[in-house]
Formats: sequence, C-alpha cells, structure tokens
Amino acid sequence: MKDDVLKEELNDEIDGERIVKDVNEDNIAIEVKDLCINYKNIKAYSIKKSLLRLKKVQVEEFHAVKNVSFTVPEGEILGIIGKNGSGKSTMLRAIAGIFSPDSGSIDLKGHTVSLLAIGVGFQKEITGRENILLSGMLLGFSEEEIRAKMDDIIAFADLGRFIDMPVRTYSSGMYSKLAFSITAILETEVMLIDEVLSVGDQKFKKKSYRKMKELISKKDRTVVIVSHNISTLSSLCDRVMWMHDGEIKKLGPTEEVLEEYQEFMK
Repeated sequence: MKDDVLKEELNDEIDGERIVKDVNEDNIAIEVKDLCINYKNIKAYSIKKSLLRLKKVQVEEFHAVKNVSFTVPEGEILGIIGKNGSGKSTMLRAIAGIFSPDSGSIDLKGHTVSLLAIGVGFQKEITGRENILLSGMLLGFSEEEIRAKMDDIIAFADLGRFIDMPVRTYSSGMYSKLAFSITAILETEVMLIDEVLSVGDQKFKKKSYRKMKELISKKDRTVVIVSHNISTLSSLCDRVMWMHDGEIKKLGPTEEVLEEYQEFMK
C-alpha cells in the first residue's frame, strides 16, 4: 500500500512539472546498428562425456540480442520494457561498454556514459568511499573532480558508518543507494538505468525519484531506463522500446507501446 501511495505522489509531481524536450533528430546521442550479442553455454554433462570419451564439449549458443537497430536523440528519455530474458539488460550493458557485441555497432557520438545497475561496477572488498573514487575514475572523471563532490555523494547515499566499510557488507538497498548517488552527483551526458529506482527504503525511493526528475529535466542529458514498472516508464519517458526474445517488438510513443505491452502480457 505504501509503495502505491508513493508512486502516485511521485507520478503527480513528475507529470505536473514534466519538461517537454525539443528533440533534434539530427543530434543523436546513441546509435545502435544491427547489434547481436550471443552467450555460449557449456552443459555440465557434455564436459563429463568429453573427459570420459575424449569427445568435444557440447557448446550451445544463446542469441540474447538479435540484429537490433535504433537511435536515441540527445536529450530523450527512452524506456525499455519486456519480460525477463528479452535482452534488455544485456543490451544496456553493451551500450555501457561492459559487453562486446558479436556483430553490429554502438556509437555514443563522443558522449560520456554511466550505467546504474545492481551488481555492476563495485569492488566488493574495498570500502564505499574507495569505490566512489574508483567508479568516478572509470566514468572518466579526475581524482580532483571526484574528491570535490565526495561529500555530496556520501551525504546523498546516507549510509552512515558503512561508507567506510567493505561493499561486501552492504545489503542490496545500500548498494543501490551508493550506485545511484555516484551516478546522480557525478553527472554524465548519457545515463543508463537498469531497474534500480524501486530498490531501497521508502525515503530513499522518493529522494531518488526527485533527483532523477531533476537530472533528466536538462535538455542535453540522454537517459535510457530499463524497468518493469509501467507507472515509472509512463511518467518519465518520451518513448518506449518493447523488447521480446532479443528483438524490438515495438518502438514508439510511451502510452501506445505500454498499452500494447500490457495487452500482450494479459
């Protein structure tokens, strides 16, 4: 019940003040062409057989993303939705440079990019404070720039004494708070967000939504949000891309795509 009330409050705030961006189609922030990403899976029993019979290991290939092409204009907020296993997170990690495409291309047009996702980017044996420095440097910021914003990041994360404890001691909610705070305070031109706005306590959820609204209101910031939350995508996004079995099933106006998606999922 509390989550529903929070969503309504946040949606009212965002809808009431949402800034409509003037999108110049010639000014592209992200260009994805014919992107394919495959996973190779070795079955355990095939390894055993190969050892006993000197046969080759049986390798299965899973096509996570299949010939996907799209562009995101500078300043647009693009939502991505789809069932689990549809390739959403894999594609986001490829755009962030974590996964390499098997074929196709991703062009960020020289923009700085950050990925906000649970389980990505932290060294678990070092402290939260040390991870802020490491993460900032990986995003392309200098040590001086990161230290200048260190206090703001720590204050926003509100982790108390845990900021100087190893990240392996963090709960998923604490992990999310630190990840969000780094991305929110060390602002990049392209923000990739993977299903993290619903993580954390009620107070932090509300604070993170408000900060996100502030960040994406800037016309030159491009945001791609992967989420299963219909109300989040409806409130924040200019367009939505629906992925299904590694392919784009539909890409278009937010409400139109979400309506079709909900009908399909019934």
